[in-house]
Amino acid sequence: MVVRLIYRELGSGANINGYATYELKADKFRPEHLGQLDFYLEALDRDVKKQNENPSIGILLCKDKDSEVVEYALSRSLSPTMVSAYKTQLPDKRLLQRKLREIFN
Repeated sequence: MVVRLIYRELGSGANINGYATYELKADKFRPEHLGQLDFYLEALDRDVKKQNENPSIGILLCKDKDSEVVEYALSRSLSPTMVSAYKTQLPDKRLLQRKLREIFN
């Protein structure tokens, strides 16, 4: 079940010059989730991304994950994609901002 799919332009402060697609799943990670996310990334890159922008990044958040299954599923993926399990309580806003800066700098 997809809770919400959004994409966000990553410009100015992030120094990425492209888009990120976020997909939130209400169940445990399954390899077919990546196929669906790759479909969204391809559509975003074809229909929204400008020529001078970087390929879109996919971020898949699942209720739970088996790291070995994720590793196998990502091993041949050509799209820049991250998979993580989520918690029902977000960390402190400042901590989250610091971690995002670490990722994108």
